[in-house]
Parts: sequence; C-alpha cells; structure tokens
Amino acid sequence: MKKPLILVSNDDGITSPGIFHLVNVMKELGDVVVVAPNRPQSGMGHAITVGDTLRLNESSIFEGVRAYECSGTPADCVKMARHFVLKDQRQPDVVVSGINHGSNTSISVLYSGTMSAAIEGAIEGTPAIGFSLCDYSHQAEFSHTHNVVKKITQQVLQKGLPKGTALNVNIPPWRHESIKGIRICRQANAKWVEEFDHRYDPNGRSYFWMTGNFVNFDKGEDNDEWAIANNYVSIVPCQFDLTAHQAVRVLNEEWDILN
Repeated sequence: MKKPLILVSNDDGITSPGIFHLVNVMKELGDVVVVAPNRPQSGMGHAITVGDTLRLNESSIFEGVRAYECSGTPADCVKMARHFVLKDQRQPDVVVSGINHGSNTSISVLYSGTMSAAIEGAIEGTPAIGFSLCDYSHQAEFSHTHNVVKKITQQVLQKGLPKGTALNVNIPPWRHESIKGIRICRQANAKWVEEFDHRYDPNGRSYFWMTGNFVNFDKGEDNDEWAIANNYVSIVPCQFDLTAHQAVRVLNEEWDILN
C-alpha cells in the first residue's frame, strides 16, 4: 500500500522550531512535502497575495524531505503546493499546519495564519489540521506534543473528516504533570480587548503600537479555553462557511426590506 502523502505548512516560517517537530512526526506516518513561508507570517489570517509576485525556492532544510520556501502567506503556500509543486501529481491525503508557537484558541482562529493554511486545505477538499502549542516562551518545549500530533493525524488519515472541515488543535504547554487527555470542544466566547499606544519615533513622527488583554467571557466547560486551562488538548472542528445560519430565518421573518 502507498504511504499517505502529507502536506506540511505553517505561519511561523520554514525555519521555526514547531515545523521541525511537525515534520519529524509526519515522517513517521507517510511521505512528506513541505511548502512554508520564508519568513514569519503570524496573524495574516486568510490573506492571499494578489498584487505582488510570489517566489518559490526549493530548500534542503529538512533531511530527506522535499521542501520549498514561499514568499507568500500560509494560504498562498497551500495553493502553491497544490497547483504548482504537486500539479499533475498525486494530491495530499491530509494538510497539517504548525506546530504554531502560541495559542490559537477562541477568537484567535480568525487571525491565525496557522489555521488559514488548514482551512485552505479544507476549501480544496482535503482533510486538514492546524496544530498550536499554547506557549509563547522563546524556550517553549515541543517534545510533549509528539504523541498528541501523531495520534490525531492518524485518526484523520484513517477515518477522514466531514467535508469542508479543518481541526483547530491546541496543546497545553509542557508542565510537570502529563496532559490529562483530549477534548472535542467548541470555540470559547473570548476576545482580545485592544488598546493602541500612541508613540513618537526619534524624528518626531507619530506611530501606534497595538497592545491589549485577552478576556474570556465564557463560563462553560465545553470550550477550548477551559480545556487548555485544565491541561487538556482541545480540538475544535472549524468550517469556512461563515454564514450565520440561525440569522437567516430571523432576517427573512422580521425585516421589511424583502420583496
């Protein structure tokens, strides 16, 4: 039997520690192709490059793995992989993105370049997973993510995912106690409350620096924020259909502008 073909991307860039860990796990599961940004692209959301050129260069950064660095966004990387690198070839059995250096729980999924690569895979009809480690430390430990990443990817390869679905997987930081388990969750009702610090450069020119605090409004125990806080891995199934289906009926019934 053929080994599964696994496409790896991320948003932290092709030289980040997280993608090295992810590639090493994926090599245990199948044949790996990497197309990742040539520089950090965190917070890019689902941006694509439409007004500039895209550059793609082969890389030997991963031993024994076909890899390319791309000048574009994470979504660009998945598009380039499917429509250039793998054009007229076998298409991926799964797209995996990460391992992101930092959390992508709750509202962060909308801004996440990690998840945009996974969502792009889902748009193309491929099962996809975005992995994130909820640790922002420069010395973040990734080794404890190995078994979790492998187990979840194996399940997706064996059982697939509902059409148009990508998994947003967040993993607690390394602690002395082991991870308690895995929870299937909903996205928490939480958000960043931003502030903009108004500053001046040495030439007296005005600029702004975004700051703020993360606020969790959710008191439930079935969401991703609760899972991470209680040392569980969270899995949130995500979709690219942003239609507020529950609002369609309300607008049809209550608005007076409809003919």
